[in-house]
Amino acid sequence: MTVHLPLIALVALVGYFGIKMLRLPLWLIVLLLLGGFLLADTFLAPAIESATQTGVNVLNHTTK
Repeated sequence: MTVHLPLIALVALVGYFGIKMLRLPLWLIVLLLLGGFLLADTFLAPAIESATQTGVNVLNHTTK
C-alpha cells in the first residue's frame, strides 16, 4: 500500500492534538494500540486492509 508522507503527517498531527485536547490517559492509548495490533491477526484483517486501501485511494484521487 502506498501512502504519501502528507497523509501520514496529517494523521500524526490529528492524533497528537486529539490526545492533548481530549486528555486521554496514556494507559488507554497503549491499550487501544495493542488492540489494533491484535486485531490485525484475526479474520478481520483482510477487510480492514481493503477498507484502508479504499480510503487511501479515495483521498489520493480527490487531491489530484
